[in-house]
Amino acid sequence: MGKAFHPKWIGRRRPWWRSLLAARLTLVLALLGITSVAYVATGDKHQLPRVHSFGGSSSKVVFRKAGCDIKGNINERGEHIYHMPGQEYYLTTRVNPARGERWFCSQWEAWWAGWRKAKV
Repeated sequence: MGKAFHPKWIGRRRPWWRSLLAARLTLVLALLGITSVAYVATGDKHQLPRVHSFGGSSSKVVFRKAGCDIKGNINERGEHIYHMPGQEYYLTTRVNPARGERWFCSQWEAWWAGWRKAKV
Protein backbone atom coordinates (compact mmCIF):
# COMPACT_ATOMS: atom_id res chain seq x y z
CA MET A 1 0.00 0.00 0.00
CA GLY A 2 1.14 3.57 -0.39
CA LYS A 3 1.34 6.47 2.00
CA ALA A 4 -1.85 8.05 3.10
CA PHE A 5 -2.15 11.75 2.25
CA HIS A 6 -4.40 14.21 3.92
CA PRO A 7 -6.61 16.01 1.36
CA LYS A 8 -5.12 19.41 2.38
CA TRP A 9 -1.55 18.21 1.59
CA ILE A 10 -2.15 17.03 -1.95
CA GLY A 11 -1.63 20.39 -3.69
CA ARG A 12 1.16 21.64 -1.40
CA ARG A 13 4.83 21.48 -2.22
CA ARG A 14 7.60 21.04 0.27
CA PRO A 15 9.48 24.30 1.10
CA TRP A 16 12.91 24.57 -0.56
CA TRP A 17 14.76 24.74 2.75
CA ARG A 18 13.35 21.37 3.85
CA SER A 19 15.08 19.80 0.87
CA LEU A 20 18.35 21.33 1.99
CA LEU A 21 17.90 20.02 5.52
CA ALA A 22 17.24 16.55 4.21
CA ALA A 23 20.41 16.63 2.10
CA ARG A 24 22.73 18.40 4.58
CA LEU A 25 25.24 15.52 4.85
CA THR A 26 25.52 15.33 1.08
CA LEU A 27 26.00 19.10 0.85
CA VAL A 28 28.68 19.16 3.55
CA LEU A 29 30.62 16.33 1.91
CA ALA A 30 30.33 17.99 -1.51
CA LEU A 31 31.64 21.32 -0.15
CA LEU A 32 34.47 19.58 1.66
CA GLY A 33 35.42 17.74 -1.51
CA ILE A 34 35.36 20.91 -3.60
CA THR A 35 37.56 22.85 -1.16
CA SER A 36 39.99 19.93 -0.88
CA VAL A 37 40.33 19.69 -4.65
CA ALA A 38 40.80 23.46 -4.90
CA TYR A 39 43.52 23.39 -2.24
CA VAL A 40 45.41 20.57 -3.92
CA ALA A 41 44.99 22.09 -7.39
CA THR A 42 46.53 25.44 -6.40
CA GLY A 43 49.60 23.77 -4.91
CA ASP A 44 50.16 26.57 -2.39
CA LYS A 45 51.95 25.25 0.64
CA HIS A 46 51.64 27.81 3.40
CA GLN A 47 54.53 27.33 5.79
CA LEU A 48 54.05 28.18 9.42
CA PRO A 49 56.74 30.40 10.90
CA ARG A 50 59.54 28.44 12.51
CA VAL A 51 60.01 29.52 16.07
CA HIS A 52 62.03 26.63 17.44
CA SER A 53 64.52 24.41 15.71
CA PHE A 54 65.91 21.11 16.86
CA GLY A 55 69.15 21.31 18.79
CA GLY A 56 68.63 24.77 20.22
CA SER A 57 66.54 27.88 20.18
CA SER A 58 67.15 30.40 17.41
CA SER A 59 65.92 33.22 19.66
CA LYS A 60 68.99 32.89 21.91
CA VAL A 61 71.48 33.59 19.15
CA VAL A 62 74.49 35.40 20.54
CA PHE A 63 76.32 35.69 17.25
CA ARG A 64 74.58 36.81 14.09
CA LYS A 65 73.63 34.03 11.68
CA ALA A 66 73.40 34.62 7.95
CA GLY A 67 69.98 36.06 7.10
CA CYS A 68 69.23 37.11 10.67
CA ASP A 69 69.39 40.89 10.25
CA ILE A 70 66.90 42.07 12.88
CA LYS A 71 68.54 43.69 15.90
CA GLY A 72 66.98 43.14 19.32
CA ASN A 73 67.83 46.03 21.63
CA ILE A 74 66.97 46.84 25.24
CA ASN A 75 66.71 50.57 25.98
CA GLU A 76 67.35 52.43 29.25
CA ARG A 77 63.78 51.86 30.46
CA GLY A 78 64.09 48.11 29.90
CA GLU A 79 61.86 47.98 26.82
CA HIS A 80 62.63 45.17 24.40
CA ILE A 81 62.65 46.71 20.91
CA TYR A 82 63.68 45.21 17.58
CA HIS A 83 65.02 47.23 14.65
CA MET A 84 64.52 46.22 11.01
CA PRO A 85 67.05 46.96 8.26
CA GLY A 86 66.21 50.33 6.70
CA GLN A 87 64.74 51.86 9.84
CA GLU A 88 66.14 55.16 11.11
CA TYR A 89 68.25 53.88 14.02
CA TYR A 90 69.16 50.47 12.60
CA LEU A 91 72.75 51.38 11.71
CA THR A 92 73.48 53.04 15.07
CA THR A 93 71.95 50.23 17.14
CA ARG A 94 74.49 47.82 18.65
CA VAL A 95 73.63 44.34 19.92
CA ASN A 96 75.21 43.57 23.31
CA PRO A 97 74.55 39.91 24.29
CA ALA A 98 75.77 40.60 27.84
CA ARG A 99 72.69 42.82 28.37
CA GLY A 100 70.32 40.22 26.90
CA GLU A 101 70.18 41.77 23.43
CA ARG A 102 70.09 39.44 20.45
CA TRP A 103 69.62 38.94 16.72
CA PHE A 104 66.34 37.72 15.20
CA CYS A 105 65.69 36.05 11.86
CA SER A 106 62.08 37.23 11.43
CA GLN A 107 59.67 39.79 12.85
CA TRP A 108 57.45 36.97 13.95
CA GLU A 109 60.26 35.41 15.98
CA ALA A 110 60.99 38.75 17.67
CA TRP A 111 57.31 39.31 18.45
CA TRP A 112 56.98 35.77 19.78
CA ALA A 113 59.92 36.39 22.12
CA GLY A 114 58.11 39.45 23.53
CA TRP A 115 59.86 42.27 21.66
CA ARG A 116 58.09 45.16 19.93
CA LYS A 117 58.98 46.89 16.67
CA ALA A 118 60.78 50.25 16.82
CA LYS A 119 58.43 53.15 16.19
CA VAL A 120 60.87 54.98 13.88
